[in-house]
Amino acid sequence: MQELRYALKAAAKNLFNTDIEPEVTRPDERFGDYSTNIALKLALSVGKNPREIAQQLADDLKNLSILEKVEVAGPGFLNLRLTDEAVGSEIRSVNENYGQNQHYAGQTVVLEHTDPNPFKEFHIGHAYSNTVGTAIGKLMANSGAEVRQVSYHGDVGLHIAMAIFGLKNSENQDGLGMSYAAGAGAYKDDPQAKKEIDRINELVYSQDDPEINRLYEEGRKRSLEAFNKIYERLEVTFEKQYFESEVAIEGIQIVRENIGKVFQESDGAIIYDGEKVGLHKRVFITSQGLPTYEAKEIGLAFAKERDYPNASSFIVITANEIDDYFRVLVAAIKEINGELATKIRHISHGVVKLASGKMSSRTGQVVTLTDLQTDIEQKIRELYGGDKASPDIVFGALKYEYLKHRVGGDFIFDIDESISLQGNSGPYLQYAYARARSIIQKAGDAGQGSEFKNFEPAERSLARKISEYPEAVHKATAELMPHHVATYLYELAQAFNRFYEHNQVIGDPRARMRLSLVRAYSQVLKNGLGLLNIAAPERM
Repeated sequence: MQELRYALKAAAKNLFNTDIEPEVTRPDERFGDYSTNIALKLALSVGKNPREIAQQLADDLKNLSILEKVEVAGPGFLNLRLTDEAVGSEIRSVNENYGQNQHYAGQTVVLEHTDPNPFKEFHIGHAYSNTVGTAIGKLMANSGAEVRQVSYHGDVGLHIAMAIFGLKNSENQDGLGMSYAAGAGAYKDDPQAKKEIDRINELVYSQDDPEINRLYEEGRKRSLEAFNKIYERLEVTFEKQYFESEVAIEGIQIVRENIGKVFQESDGAIIYDGEKVGLHKRVFITSQGLPTYEAKEIGLAFAKERDYPNASSFIVITANEIDDYFRVLVAAIKEINGELATKIRHISHGVVKLASGKMSSRTGQVVTLTDLQTDIEQKIRELYGGDKASPDIVFGALKYEYLKHRVGGDFIFDIDESISLQGNSGPYLQYAYARARSIIQKAGDAGQGSEFKNFEPAERSLARKISEYPEAVHKATAELMPHHVATYLYELAQAFNRFYEHNQVIGDPRARMRLSLVRAYSQVLKNGLGLLNIAAPERM
């Protein structure tokens, strides 16, 4: 609560003539609503015993109208309990905008994520990047940023040549993903095939072969159409798509213009010596004159800057497998354009694993998003009936299973866990929302505009948990870690279940206030699920 932070800061200034930003946390409910270690921090500069400082602060805060109790604990902590009126005032402020903040106010953020490559399958790793990226975008927009979502597609390169080779040598030219896997296998095992694929790779760039051009254009078109249909299912829109075939030309030009200043020639190739900044050497243009991943990325970075000249930051979300490459890339850009480099932020996530291990598109052993969607639908039908396997529930299960994990580490996707109505899952939270809405619909208008005062312990406990939502959102936004919202929503639903198990709502003498609590609870659930891009169904 901001008012409490202001009061603590003012007390420190008045009593000790010290400017300090107090840290306020949520202790166990038994000890109060908030706790702060401000006295321990002040002791370093004031030169007094921390408990003595804490007692002086407690005496100063006792007249603050929002506080019912201030206690000194341990070596100098302050435990603070709000009045019922203060808690109630917070609950009355809950609406569809509750939880918004101004952390990124006035900033324009270009957010790149998902990035599936044509001629390959859209697998559950792409869906993970999409889910994380969309949630981060919603968190930033919720905090005042103008978020511009873009995607980037590798439509040239060796993987394209491998897929075209597979298409040329297959009777079925519809299976792009399997054609790529076949081409990748041939490239590894067959020297003659490797030679032909390398030649195809050159022809894709030069566009000198009509048949290669036809296979390329048809495959690229089919891939992008399939990706757009998937984006509709995931409920995300990209305002711009960048392609390697477009940015590679500019990337080559920028690299060549900076030979001798940033880059150097080595055995016919052009490299960046990252060792001079504690990284490693990387090839940016091969000895055949073709751009590598890094050169294309340089072209992409400058294309984004040109398209979005007012952007405050360019965030790129990828799997952590390219962390080392990206560090070298940013180091090279820093030597070309230091201001642009400072705007680039790389957020890397882990890899989605299965019980059998990591997916590999190079062997064709991938789990596509469609495969996973089908498996989740089947599991839901088996457990709960066919009418429960709606897209909202299926994708609620999928997205939440991704987002409840901290971004950064690998994890195993557990389908059974993702659909459980008794555990930490998307459907569990969706059911919690639908259940609350059912209570409200049965009650009609009763309880609207209720005053919150003289809470019973169970009521106050639920109200306290509801009031923690803005703090959870602020933490998730400051760290760009959506799992903080997911964790909070699960804890909130559990808190409501404990309350509802022992406290009647409709028909109780305290029904009016309790229904207002249910309304606030349901609104917070809806707001939080919205930040995770998960539907909040009225019925389940």
